[in-house]
Amino acid sequence: MQKLSVTEFLAQYANGKRNFGAIDLSETDLFEADLREINLSGSNLKKIYLPYANLSKANLQNVELSDAELSDAKLYQVDLSNANLQGANLSRVNLRYAKLQGADFSGANLQGANLYRADLSAANLSGANLSRANLEGACLKQARLAGANFFKARMVNFSEAYLDRRTILPDGYPRDGAS
Repeated sequence: MQKLSVTEFLAQYANGKRNFGAIDLSETDLFEADLREINLSGSNLKKIYLPYANLSKANLQNVELSDAELSDAKLYQVDLSNANLQGANLSRVNLRYAKLQGADFSGANLQGANLYRADLSAANLSGANLSRANLEGACLKQARLAGANFFKARMVNFSEAYLDRRTILPDGYPRDGAS
């Protein structure tokens, strides 16, 4: 896996390159970067710093994004299928129409995230914080929600998801009123 410097990476992107599959940008600072329609599939982005970045329509399949900082990022129509986002900060992120099938969001912060019509089927959201998130039209089919916090989340459809007694529902109570 090739390690690129921030300067080299941004220069190549500015010159029109969009395919950066399987590169190492771990622990890189890309604050407010505009990387629309980039392909970073299979890349190592562990602990990357991307707040306020624009990665709309990016291909981020199978990407390592654990402990990444993505707060307030624009990830409209992004493909994060099978990505690892364990412990990542995605507060207030725009994930409208995102493909998130099989992604691992365990322990991630998705507070206030916009997940309108996002596909979270078979995703792992165990222990994730989704308080005040918008899940209108989101697909949670076979998603694992054990211990997740949905306090004040909007329009959540739990019908085909896997919850447990620790899952906090939008009304602030654990599932089935269990304590």
